[in-house]
Amino acid sequence: MDVTLLNMSLLVFGMLVLTLGSGIWIGLSLFIVGMVGMEVFSFLPAGSNMASSIWATVNKWELVALPLFILMGEILFRSGISENLFKALVPWLYRFPSGLLLINIVACTLFAAVSGSSAATTATVGRITLSEFKKLGYNESLSMGSLAGAGTLGFLIPPSLVMIIYAILAEVSIGKMFIAGVFPGLLLAGIYIAYLVIRGLQNPEIAPRGKESYSWMERIIALKSVAPVGVLIMAVLGSIYMGIATVTEAAALGVLAAVLFALANRSLGWSTLLECLLAAVKTTSMIILIVMGASFLSRAMGILGIPRELTQYIGSLDLSPYVLIIMLGLIYLLLGCILDGFSIVVMTLPIALPLTTQAGFDPIWFGVFLILMVELSQITPPVGFNLFVIQGLTGEKIGTIAKAAFPFFLLMILTTALLTIFPQIALYLPGLMVK
Repeated sequence: MDVTLLNMSLLVFGMLVLTLGSGIWIGLSLFIVGMVGMEVFSFLPAGSNMASSIWATVNKWELVALPLFILMGEILFRSGISENLFKALVPWLYRFPSGLLLINIVACTLFAAVSGSSAATTATVGRITLSEFKKLGYNESLSMGSLAGAGTLGFLIPPSLVMIIYAILAEVSIGKMFIAGVFPGLLLAGIYIAYLVIRGLQNPEIAPRGKESYSWMERIIALKSVAPVGVLIMAVLGSIYMGIATVTEAAALGVLAAVLFALANRSLGWSTLLECLLAAVKTTSMIILIVMGASFLSRAMGILGIPRELTQYIGSLDLSPYVLIIMLGLIYLLLGCILDGFSIVVMTLPIALPLTTQAGFDPIWFGVFLILMVELSQITPPVGFNLFVIQGLTGEKIGTIAKAAFPFFLLMILTTALLTIFPQIALYLPGLMVK
């Protein structure tokens, strides 16, 4: 690799670490680094390139689905869904080894299918489960760790906000990306459950069993409180899978269903609706700012020739496909320590996607692989967002929460390995979709 190009790459990376470490917003940090890089190393006008990059990023119809799915999650978040999920799952899970700890996994899996956000999933489920587990005398480390791990399912199980961004940038079907995340998400949830069951069998004291007893009729009646959520999931994902609706149309349908669900629950007034709209605007603005900043930085690096040279250099190493994936995985783990998931996806895609497609990997499969890497960043200190969400709920130190989440970090790596060995886990359902 050219020495000048190597110096440019190191300088860009150093500026990125410096701006992020100084506490500047992530989106603004990305803009600053891109602007400085172009002003110092390029004769092209940075301002006009930034403007055209921003327009090219936001001028996409598919992005309309992003605020709609966020709004759907916000409405459900304020409609008492966490309490309903807890009440519905207790009669079914209380007799299993590890007992109600399994609620963290099952509830996060269900809420992930209507929220699209890892942080929202963690906060919604943890708001009620952590306090209940403490009252029941459950192992605190497993309570926090299982929530941190299961909360990441919000990025993998559709409708995932990160998947929307990936699909738009990689120019693949959002619907296929959504459906590709179903089996890997369920596999990861199943591995989490198996781990907790084994821990419960080894040491029943981690989740002391209560004296409650529920009849089959009580269990069935309990499911009524979450039946609308199941209907909503089927309506959104089913309409996409069967080709009845586009992703944007399905998102609008999901918002309508969420409003009806909240009205039936008597939990949606004008003030609550305003809160939902404002929260959706804030979250969407944050994500779009990060995506625009990362897109401009990618444009700047492209003008400087960094992605092209890196791609050619890595290609010249003649790595086997699996060695390439392992190397990319290690890079993503390092990036996860300093960047959020959206920035990682937008900044690395111009380099990683051509490399993986040339190596024979399907872009849909690589999208799921990348989402799993982004999930790992959610529980990786010092910027793992799920860790901060749980800290806000418990008051524990970040180091303590990260230690509790570490076994689930390893289980996610195991899932990634299985996905790499058996790519049909992600590709089977998209291959069956109605065109």
